[in-house]
Amino acid sequence: MVTGDLKSKIDRLWDSFWSGGMSNPLQIIEQITYLMFLIRLDERQALKEKAANRSGRPISDPIYSADTNHLRWRRFTELDSETMYELVRDKVFPWLRNLGGDDSTYAHHMRDARFDIPSSALLTKVVDQLKTMDLGIGDTKGDLYEYMLSKIATAGQNGQFRTPRHIIELMVRMMAPKPNDEICDPACGTAGFLVASAEYVANTHSAAMLDKTSRDHYHNSMFHGFDFDSTMLRIASMNMMMHQVEAPDIRYRDSLSQDAATDAGRYSLILANPPFAGSLDYERTAKDLLTTVRTKKTELLFLALFLKLLKPGGRAAVIVPDGVLLNSMKAYKELRRLLVEDHKLDAVVKLPANVFKPYAGVSTAILFFTRTDSGGTDDVWFYDVTADGYSLDDKRTPLLDRAKLGPLPDLALEGDDHAKNNLPDVMGRWNKRLGSERQRTRDQQSFCVTKAEIAAQNYDLSFTRYKEVVNEEVEHRPPAEILADLEKLETEINLRLQQLKEKIR
Repeated sequence: MVTGDLKSKIDRLWDSFWSGGMSNPLQIIEQITYLMFLIRLDERQALKEKAANRSGRPISDPIYSADTNHLRWRRFTELDSETMYELVRDKVFPWLRNLGGDDSTYAHHMRDARFDIPSSALLTKVVDQLKTMDLGIGDTKGDLYEYMLSKIATAGQNGQFRTPRHIIELMVRMMAPKPNDEICDPACGTAGFLVASAEYVANTHSAAMLDKTSRDHYHNSMFHGFDFDSTMLRIASMNMMMHQVEAPDIRYRDSLSQDAATDAGRYSLILANPPFAGSLDYERTAKDLLTTVRTKKTELLFLALFLKLLKPGGRAAVIVPDGVLLNSMKAYKELRRLLVEDHKLDAVVKLPANVFKPYAGVSTAILFFTRTDSGGTDDVWFYDVTADGYSLDDKRTPLLDRAKLGPLPDLALEGDDHAKNNLPDVMGRWNKRLGSERQRTRDQQSFCVTKAEIAAQNYDLSFTRYKEVVNEEVEHRPPAEILADLEKLETEINLRLQQLKEKIR
């Protein structure tokens, strides 16, 4: 989390762009992304040079040659303002777009890089501010980039909006990725789920990361993200790099198209918040998805896609709108039946209606399921999250000290803290869903429902369908007693009025 001095520096950096004539948050992040990428390339070249000096051998696969060495960050940032601006605009960015010695996804997505900083004064100011930030530590880079992403306020296009980081963390921790997983987000946006998964694996399985095979898998073949927005792909690639993942598979792809057929049965874990709305090219949509569920609704097609991409035994945690849980139309009901009867539906976690404010007020839930192709649903665990630690208005103000926020807070919750942050309780009860949670009554915040009961309700998965409301007992009194009490009250009122009149006289 960005706090204190670093946060102030980022805010000043952002203000510099605004005062310099750039106000589009995505454009600002893109320009910062390019400059950070140039810093990263310079750092990698320096590491290659250091290794070559130790071994006495030539540099292996150098990023910069003798002819392009002047294009390195450490070189051009020492020039005067106008010379630096012209060099970056006319030499550095053309070189960056044609970078051919690096097969990483970063280089691939930088091929469309455009230099949009309008003046030498702004470039100089931005460079000077980046120099004051310690970007040498992985966590610092990642935190810095996360904070910048929080400034994106262009959500709502094509049904997309940014998933709050604490919700992402909840889903990742509930899924508990392992070092041998292949993790995919077919609608990755800025790669929030992949970044959180990478952090979880690196922190929880640090011993496994000492093994070369596991380490190579982590850096080269564990993380896969698809999107059809080139800007998002560039940001996603940089976000992963800032979190120390060397070569993630971040690709341009319309995940619902026929082009995705080659990845069927490939992934062991899917984490996603797919678009709930938006245009759909029916002709390009994969025919096998339309066979699975006959609909143009993207939320249903994405669920069918997830089942297709998972390998047998693969797991998924995905956010869906409430309509997926309870809509009575044939396509919705058939998709729910498929999850319950043909695969293993593990849980439904209902989220507060305004958890995506200020972007959207849509009601959502998280579905947890496992692809089995042979059923396996026994009991489905339900949890109704009523508070996630933040106010449910456009401001989304923290309701607790930051040390008490998130699914795994630094400080234990006390007293009525649970009423403000349910997420730690979700984690604790999720781990008991196969045991004591099955004994909980339906009037509580979480409970289990049998497959037979769900089938009997036309596969309705809404929490309220199974929630039991306990009515408080109301005392029933004879009318004569009630009338007597009213007459007594009337007498007391009249007496008080008489006393007041006498005082006034």
